Amino acid sequence: MTALEEVAGDVVFKFEPFVLHVLCRELQDAQLLHSVAIDSGFRNSGITVGKKGKIMMAVRSTHCLEVPLSHMGKLMVSEEYIEFLIHIANQKMEENM
Repeated sequence: MTALEEVAGDVVFKFEPFVLHVLCRELQDAQLLHSVAIDSGFRNSGITVGKKGKIMMAVRSTHCLEVPLSHMGKLMVSEEYIEFLIHIANQKMEENM
């Protein structure tokens, strides 16, 4: 908490969602993997085909979290709330696994 109080700018607690990039040989392989990912709950998954024909399948979770903690050097939340956010982020990490 002391470190947060010493910051002059803004502080944001951020948990990024899981992303797995898979290079696929064939579009049908990517489509199959995409179907499996969507059916498994990875709703932000998608397929990208590059200009040179490279087929990339991205498996992405929706487990993200972004919360401002301080603004212009002023702490906006309690230590108890930060501990709560850490607990939520750890739960999201477990869900990713």
